[in-house]
Amino acid sequence: MKPIALLTPIIAFTATTGTLFSEHHETGDKSSEVAVAEGKDIVTIASEAEDFATLVAAIKAAGLAEKLSGEGPFTVFAPNNAAFSALPEGTVVKLMEPEQKDKLTAILMYHVVPGRFMAGDIAPMNVTTAGGKEATFTVDGQTVMINGVKVVKSDVIAANGIIHVIDKVLMPPVEEEKE
Repeated sequence: MKPIALLTPIIAFTATTGTLFSEHHETGDKSSEVAVAEGKDIVTIASEAEDFATLVAAIKAAGLAEKLSGEGPFTVFAPNNAAFSALPEGTVVKLMEPEQKDKLTAILMYHVVPGRFMAGDIAPMNVTTAGGKEATFTVDGQTVMINGVKVVKSDVIAANGIIHVIDKVLMPPVEEEKE
């Protein structure tokens, strides 16, 4: 079994990019501590963050790097490495296999919502993901969630959208087969 870290080269954080993933601090006026990555797209930002090695490897394995580097705008709920590690053993390696590309793509596109959604602007509502499946935004006080998964870091602004870090991999709902 190959370690996930070998699936994609990782660019080390520099002093200037180390602060990109800030904790979300919302106030009554819905402002937040915002990180801006001038001119960098979502995939570039994720590639520069060591904590997204597995996500970037998955994006590349699914052939989505060009799409997620495109014009957008996209709001990406980005699972960190710990989120992927929490999946049952062998799941990530299996999903990276070429014959699993459609399944991996469906899972990744469930983490992408068309449009720009800053954490302070998210209200309880249903949204349609880029994969065509419904997800639910909820807000509990100052905590923003998607399908009950908490946003642990928010509002990383990319040239083509917004990144919110989550600590669990979202799974798209499985449609029941009709008999």
